[in-house]
Amino acid sequence: MTHNMTRGPIAPLLVKFTVPLVLGNLFQLTYNAADSVIVGRFVGEDALAAVGTSNPLMTLAILFINGMCLGAGILVSNAFGAQDWPRLEKQVSTTAIAGAVFSLAFSALCILLARPLLRLMQVPAEVLPLAAGYLRVVFAGLIFTFFYNFLAATLRALGDSKSALYFLMLSAVLNIFGDLVCVAGLGLGVEGAALSTVASEVICCLCCAAYIKARVPVLCLGRKWLVFEPSMLRQTVRYGWTTAMQQGTVQLGKIAVQAVVNTMGVSAMAAFTAASRVDDFAYIPQQNIGHAMTTLMAQNRGAGKADRVRRGFAVGMRIEAAYAVAIMAVCFFGAEPIIRLFADQPEVVELGVRFLRLVSLMYLLPAATNGIQGGFRGVERLQVTLNSSLLNMAGRVGGAALFVLVFRMDIEALPWSYAVGWALMLAYELPLLFKLLKAGEF
Repeated sequence: MTHNMTRGPIAPLLVKFTVPLVLGNLFQLTYNAADSVIVGRFVGEDALAAVGTSNPLMTLAILFINGMCLGAGILVSNAFGAQDWPRLEKQVSTTAIAGAVFSLAFSALCILLARPLLRLMQVPAEVLPLAAGYLRVVFAGLIFTFFYNFLAATLRALGDSKSALYFLMLSAVLNIFGDLVCVAGLGLGVEGAALSTVASEVICCLCCAAYIKARVPVLCLGRKWLVFEPSMLRQTVRYGWTTAMQQGTVQLGKIAVQAVVNTMGVSAMAAFTAASRVDDFAYIPQQNIGHAMTTLMAQNRGAGKADRVRRGFAVGMRIEAAYAVAIMAVCFFGAEPIIRLFADQPEVVELGVRFLRLVSLMYLLPAATNGIQGGFRGVERLQVTLNSSLLNMAGRVGGAALFVLVFRMDIEALPWSYAVGWALMLAYELPLLFKLLKAGEF
């Protein structure tokens, strides 16, 4: 079902759209969390470290694909807000064809480069074979990752954030069950966890496609799915590439930080893996509140309703702040029992708790940056979001290298490096935001 966000009270619209979007991403994160919990419990510390050190590369590939879909989704939202059905159809089919070709090529490249990339990240020799096996299985399923993210992003661009949630819920349950069977039951180790993840994504993708065919007539294109419009490709690539790079640069920063963490020993690697999983659960919803703002603002911009664009941004920023305060309290006061879900080794737990408590105190910073970036995307200022993400990456990696390799700080060096990145983003974004507000573009 589609939903027109160009009319009606803005706050209820944003909340109604945001809640299933956030829940959907929490279920998606359950894939990786389930892998970590089950692998850590049933295989051991080396396996947990392997999954953890593989996760930044896996997430980079997924976020890059997702970024392409989000960028194209902005164009779909704009066409939907303007009720321009021929443009919408051509935009959807062109994105599907170009994205499928790209994801297949990207998948093959990632499989071939799995070991060299892990070596570049300074992965210890005892962990490298496990990490490479896990990555290759996950990369083999990237085509299904693309199609799910493409279909889900298109539904969200049309104002439907609920449908994809239901498929993710089913897929998350199947993934956990598959992990238990493959890892705990059959003893397949990290490869079993990866197989379970890919199988779950296949099911999620197929369910989403079946739902669209049955319930979303505007996307039942028939032979029009084969229409490739070269004139639209340039703009699609520009929006998609910029958004993908914006998504990917932050993850590249995480990969570089992971390389620094890998010099701190296996216990620190395992602690960072566990705490980062929790940090992802806290941080990703902030991103998705920003994505909800983007959809509302893009639809209203397409409809020529400038006042609703500005009010949508203001309401979204308030939602970001409220969520940040709530999740800060949960992660700070519940740090120890949360980390113990992932590991029971005393040193790993102690390091993980210290990381999580410190980073939780900083959650207002990413709330601000994600909301502002959602606003810039909504008014199609994608280069701003890319530039600020590059600054974030540079600050995060430079801070981690300085604090760990030069000042020899312990696990606390990592949250402080995150803070450096977020501060640089805000220093760049705020003057531009005030300029656009003054000019009436927000």
